[in-house]
Amino acid sequence: MSVFYQQDQVPVHSVVLLRTREAAVSYPRGDLQLAFCGACGFVSNVAYDPSLQDYSSDYEASQAFSPTFGAFAVNLARRLVADYDLHRKTIIEIGCGQGEFLNLLCALGDNRGIGFDPAYVEGREDLALSVGGAALPQPRPGQVEFIPDYYSEQYADRHADLVVCRMTLEHIQQTGDFVRMVRRSLEGQPDAVVFFQVPDVTRVLRDHAFWDIYYEHCSYLSPQSLARLFQWHGFQVLNLSTEYDGQYLMIEARPDGAHGFVGPDDDVRDLAAEVRGFAREYPGAVERWRAEFAEAHAAGRRTVIWGAGSKGVAFLTTLGLNDEVGYAVDINPNKRGTFMAGTGHEIVSPEFLREYRPDTVVVMNPVYRDEIAGSLAALGLSPRLLTV
Repeated sequence: MSVFYQQDQVPVHSVVLLRTREAAVSYPRGDLQLAFCGACGFVSNVAYDPSLQDYSSDYEASQAFSPTFGAFAVNLARRLVADYDLHRKTIIEIGCGQGEFLNLLCALGDNRGIGFDPAYVEGREDLALSVGGAALPQPRPGQVEFIPDYYSEQYADRHADLVVCRMTLEHIQQTGDFVRMVRRSLEGQPDAVVFFQVPDVTRVLRDHAFWDIYYEHCSYLSPQSLARLFQWHGFQVLNLSTEYDGQYLMIEARPDGAHGFVGPDDDVRDLAAEVRGFAREYPGAVERWRAEFAEAHAAGRRTVIWGAGSKGVAFLTTLGLNDEVGYAVDINPNKRGTFMAGTGHEIVSPEFLREYRPDTVVVMNPVYRDEIAGSLAALGLSPRLLTV
């Protein structure tokens, strides 16, 4: 594998709730060395050390407080229930977070659910399901079971008609071993379906999106490499698509007895060209953003970022920003009053901006630009909006 991107000493977690600025600034760090495989198109952090990761109850990655994300999740759940006749079936979700998506799947189809996540906090799923102002379907008491643990071989006897794994595979270094374990759990269930969702590395490379590269993400997949991964480990790919403004790559597959593998092809060569383009162009993107913040700071203009998640941490730490940014804004109430890993910026609510009155708001994810613009207008604010 050929290394094409390197950042030393980045925070090993981006969305852990850190209660003091000192804890945030001194948070443990590790190195990033992204490397590309010219045979299958896989991208991985070859400097990754899994012993540095701790997905505890302070790991706060929920996006359920966004109406934009909520609408996407509801529509996706409805589609899966309809496409695979998920009615009175059993569903397992690996990396379920606080259970909002699993609850939706179970409520919509009267299904039984089992969710696995070491960061699960009992009672939080109701909060996540009630946000956005919409009355979302609720599962019955006892309909969904949550296990605050990593999914592993010890749970492989838990059979399901659908296995869901959203935004989790990219956190797993040994992707082949993991997919093979999921395949073994479905032995003798030819009609079962798996649904995986991961970030699409193609978009990251094409947009020179250095803010989408962080320590927790040790594995990066393109449509072709994701399909190869599942075909190699005994799955038949049913559907492969990108959604959410091209950010999410989604695969649906069934266990299949035949092991197939698609060898090097034009798609890997095309991805190699994207890798070379990223390595060539991202330093210029970094310098342009640094110049933008330096100019605003020198002129006395107030700047905040909106989005205090992993993108925000990677953005601030890669650019080396400190006083150039006043605060990080987030709609997740669990984050307020905590601090960004690495730089120590305080995380505030949107309402805080009514008093602070920023001149510029940098939006950390373009899919939320309209939602954020609406929130600012409701606060009586009209700052300049910049989107990464």
